[in-house]
Amino acid sequence: MLTRFAPILVLVAFLNALCFPLITVGLEHAPHMTFAALRAIVAGMSLALVAALLRRPIPMDLRLWVALGAIGMGATGFAYFGMFHAAEFVSPGLATILTNTQPLIAAVLAFGFLSERLRPSQYIGLGIGFLGIFTVAMPRLGIGSGPGDIFALSYLVLAAAGLAVSNVLMKTVRSRIDPLVAMAAQLLLGAVPLAILALLTEQPSDIHLSPDFVIALTLLALPGTALSYWLWFWVLDRVSLSHANAFTFLTPVLALLLGVTMFEEQIGPLLILGLLLTGIGVAIVERNSRGRVAPTT
Repeated sequence: MLTRFAPILVLVAFLNALCFPLITVGLEHAPHMTFAALRAIVAGMSLALVAALLRRPIPMDLRLWVALGAIGMGATGFAYFGMFHAAEFVSPGLATILTNTQPLIAAVLAFGFLSERLRPSQYIGLGIGFLGIFTVAMPRLGIGSGPGDIFALSYLVLAAAGLAVSNVLMKTVRSRIDPLVAMAAQLLLGAVPLAILALLTEQPSDIHLSPDFVIALTLLALPGTALSYWLWFWVLDRVSLSHANAFTFLTPVLALLLGVTMFEEQIGPLLILGLLLTGIGVAIVERNSRGRVAPTT
């Protein structure tokens, strides 16, 4: 039953909610792509070290490495590029809200490529969850009031699409590779284009190694990335993507609560309504879950 994995999925949602606040703090001390590359490298190396200590097997299948490269490009390359640039234009809470619309994109891809099927009520639950996200985000977007809004939306759509595609690809390789090895590989492979961009467009030497930056990078890379990615890949081997993804709608709820306490974001009637709708949507998907849905691929 999906309920067995609900605590882990809630933990992953919380760890993901920490990301944009930590990105906002870290960007005060480091350039965008340099910080993004460091996040991926530190997280990937930590997982690789654990995998080596545990003697987890390294796959020799070239096609599997191609898939891991594609996952890394989506979940790390595109997603981090979008996340770290969007953090310059919008609040951490709103950035988290819009990035975590990816369950809807992933649900469509899972239906087409993984042959995952949900009950009609669960599709309704996903729709209600998205409606909650939209209710929160709509009055805050301000699209058209300045170029920063357009840039922010574009970056966040890129991040959401990258995450959605990579989540579908993760399901296709889940049974052929150890979770630690998979997540270490995709993070390190995805860090390559980020590092190249950093070297070409930024001055990595501009990093200010303050205690705030070290703490932000450590929390972002280890619990916020390494642990959350490993838990996510592990869960995807046990439940369907669409079921697990419903819990990512909780990430904006937790991020907004963090935003209220850390960044003085305001709570209004639409925010409360949106959060209620999001919670209802997640509850519908979880309540009507049959457990693991085995794909046909």
